[in-house]
Amino acid sequence: MKVKKINPITPGQRFRILPDFSHITKNKPEKSLLVFIKKKAGRNNSGKIMVKNRGGGHKKRMRVVDFLRKKYNIPAVVKSIEYDPVRTAFIAMLYYKDGKKSYIIAPENIKIGSIIFSSKNNIVSEIGNAMPLDKIPLGTAIHNIELTPGKGGVISRSAGTYTQLLARKDNYAVLKLPSGEMRKVLSKCMATIGSVSNSYHVNIILGKAGRNRWLGRRPRTRGVAMNPVDHPMGGGEGKASGGHPVSEKGLYAKGKKTRLLNKYSNRLIIEKSKK
Repeated sequence: MKVKKINPITPGQRFRILPDFSHITKNKPEKSLLVFIKKKAGRNNSGKIMVKNRGGGHKKRMRVVDFLRKKYNIPAVVKSIEYDPVRTAFIAMLYYKDGKKSYIIAPENIKIGSIIFSSKNNIVSEIGNAMPLDKIPLGTAIHNIELTPGKGGVISRSAGTYTQLLARKDNYAVLKLPSGEMRKVLSKCMATIGSVSNSYHVNIILGKAGRNRWLGRRPRTRGVAMNPVDHPMGGGEGKASGGHPVSEKGLYAKGKKTRLLNKYSNRLIIEKSKK
């Protein structure tokens, strides 16, 4: 998938770069796999704002994506590649031989009509196949990786990302994550072959403020533009920078490490992510 630049007949289109949906199928999404999203505008269950500058936006229906891939040894045909409004990657509609339908995150370069499998045994390492880490050849690019066997993939699910399988030792596989971190994951965890689709997502430029509002993002006021009663960085004679960046509550916003020093997964991290 590539991006395209349109004719700038309006100011909002002058710098806009949008995805090229030429390879996306035109059929409507599967109704049985759609869920309406209730808008929360950054509020928790008691109505308190937990995330500022959220609200509005276009109505969306979330597609129920299968991150487990538990239909083992049943061939599935890729019927369509579709757009999902709540994620950066594209999704693929699978028709299983037993009649079931499901969505998965579409791997890069997967074709309509391809037949893919999910198995705990040795199968061909083709794009879209899912298998445990102890069955995947070393050096393979993978995505949708589980951290706990049977709980579904949580690593490398956004557009264009992939993780590299480097080594296996004892009951663990050594992975190099998209952030550069190297860590160990249990070899029984499932993963999908290939990288995630829509790798050109990073090149998209919205072009105007209104498109941010369609996505549910409201304007953000800078702390240094506020009064001291509203923000620690507010006030000052003239145009003051405000000192070290802090949040509205006075917590450091940049540089302070927030990871727990005694977090249980520290023992599995071989090399931390590169800045």
